[in-house]
Amino acid sequence: MAKTLVPESKQGLMTFKNEVAQEMGVPFKEYNGDLTSKQCGSVGGEMVKRMVEAYEQNLK
Repeated sequence: MAKTLVPESKQGLMTFKNEVAQEMGVPFKEYNGDLTSKQCGSVGGEMVKRMVEAYEQNLK
């Protein structure tokens, strides 16, 4: 498992992940072993997309 660089961000990222998953209809919960790689990857990809968009907006 990767080391968290900013431990204070953990809860915020978990909330963000759950919001994105809910919007995409992916049922994230405590145990996610029954989800497909495609489902998990789509949530992660959408999170990165939104973070890049937010960063780009801050550059303007």
